[in-house]
Amino acid sequence: QVQLVESGGGLVQAGGSLRLSCAASGRDFSISTMGWYRQAPGKQRELVAGITSGGSTNYADSVKGRFTISRDNAKNTGSLQMNKLKPEDTDIYYCNFRNNYSDYWGQGIQVTVSS
Repeated sequence: QVQLVESGGGLVQAGGSLRLSCAASGRDFSISTMGWYRQAPGKQRELVAGITSGGSTNYADSVKGRFTISRDNAKNTGSLQMNKLKPEDTDIYYCNFRNNYSDYWGQGIQVTVSS
């Protein structure tokens, strides 16, 4: 059974940092693209950062220079280091692994940034 579990969310003051982690199990995700998405109530889920199996990364303009995505293919894990957090980063964050044949999501984790 495939499972993606996020951890590391919580409440932080503006300017602070959090590190989200995603642990995937149930299959080999080393050839899948990994992404972190976020979604606020009533809004569409948006891509925050993505990383290919080869390590190429892309970021939403709003987080460039503040967030860093990484992954460990051998361990089927991924992370999102979030620095200089802003109140507008408050959302539920989701981990995603996808390729041409499959698309898996974590259950989501709350990140709240207080002003």
